[in-house]
Amino acid sequence: MTFAFLPDLSELIPELIFYGLAGVAVLSAIVAAVAPRIVHAAFGLMAAFFGVAGLYAMLGADFVAFSQIIVYVGGILVLLVFGVLLTARTEASLGIDKPVRRAGALAVGALVFVLLALSIDGTEFQIAEETPDPLPTTSEIGRAFLDPDRMLIAFEFSSVLLLAALIGAAYLARRRRSS
Repeated sequence: MTFAFLPDLSELIPELIFYGLAGVAVLSAIVAAVAPRIVHAAFGLMAAFFGVAGLYAMLGADFVAFSQIIVYVGGILVLLVFGVLLTARTEASLGIDKPVRRAGALAVGALVFVLLALSIDGTEFQIAEETPDPLPTTSEIGRAFLDPDRMLIAFEFSSVLLLAALIGAAYLARRRRSS
């Protein structure tokens, strides 16, 4: 059964997906910036991270897209939410009970937006005639990490450094709680 009366949208679909993901990323980043409650800001940040990961996936950078989800959504955002939910501090004890001054922030944000729009408008973008080299796949990146001649030492060093940071953070948090 063919639907000859329906137009062919196959060329338009990637563009619609791009604008949808970009819209999700931008609007949820705005929600994360202006949300009155920290939990709502965290959910806005999560949606922004997923939107950016979708844009990376559209570019063919599967490793960066999965890293975006695993590291930012799975690690940092969950840590932020647990940190906020487990601390029982009031606004007065944090020193943020003063009224918020939004006029200055809006002026600076508008200035940055105008400068970015002007710089994008003044830039001449050129489309490359040749196709660039394909991006490395996840398996190629994994092999490079574990190759002793390439990145094994840096990979192991970074894992030890992250472990030391985790132990230091746990020590500092435990010491503050006991005092």
